[in-house]
Amino acid sequence: MDLTPTGIWTGELRGADPGEAADALAELEQLGYGTVWLPAFFGEPAHAPLDALLSATERMVVATGILSVWAYEPEAIAALTRRLNEDHDDRFLLGLGVSHAVIVDQAEDHRYRKPLTKMRAFLDALDAAAVPVPREHLVLAALKPKMTALAAERTLGAHPYLAPVAHTERAREQLGPDALLAPELGAVLETDPETARRIARGHLKSYLGLPNYVEHWRQLGYGDEDVLGAGSDRLVDDLIAWGDEAAILARVEEHRAAGADHVCLQLLHDGPGLPREQWRRLAPAVAA
Repeated sequence: MDLTPTGIWTGELRGADPGEAADALAELEQLGYGTVWLPAFFGEPAHAPLDALLSATERMVVATGILSVWAYEPEAIAALTRRLNEDHDDRFLLGLGVSHAVIVDQAEDHRYRKPLTKMRAFLDALDAAAVPVPREHLVLAALKPKMTALAAERTLGAHPYLAPVAHTERAREQLGPDALLAPELGAVLETDPETARRIARGHLKSYLGLPNYVEHWRQLGYGDEDVLGAGSDRLVDDLIAWGDEAAILARVEEHRAAGADHVCLQLLHDGPGLPREQWRRLAPAVAA
């Protein structure tokens, strides 16, 4: 499965008009982006809109970033993974994650317990399915060492989200040389610092309230002055690349130098709709 060095991470495609989404994905493929990563909203049908997006492209890999192991039955996910790859030339990559207590517990109080144990059990069930999911079709959203070790042991590799370059370096050391490392990187094509950080903080606002991320950042050396409130400029600048095309490319290259095989760019912007103009502007710099 050829992910190519740079892909696009986008939640907007899930809410877009199906025709527009298919047209946008076809254009992303033409621009040279090799992979598109989509979140799976908690409780929605796992296949939506994967069939349509895979049908809109010829070579592009479509990956979930991520599908929550609390929301679906592993046997059904194994069957879906098999069907999508059979129908679309092995171009579907299943990204799994443990989500967050505030989301999982909405359906049932105190359901979110022992997330690492839950992930192990889900992987065991995928292996025991009528048609098991091959490890080369599977990645884990891994931030902390134990989940990263599990990703290296049982899957193609790790897909960290909202992780700075320092984490990419640590993750590569733990994963070893062979496992895939595909970090997500938020980016704002804006050279004015005040505007760029305002857009970045709008994106980070909800994540600053999630203990999994805050604890992860603290383990990387960020303190109260960084993770409380709206987040420090240091945290914002480390998590979100901003500036012109050259500045975004420079941050992508930092992740690659630290050990990333594939960087998933999430373009952040003001206003509704898909950031198609930003995707076009960045393609000559980062998609090659």
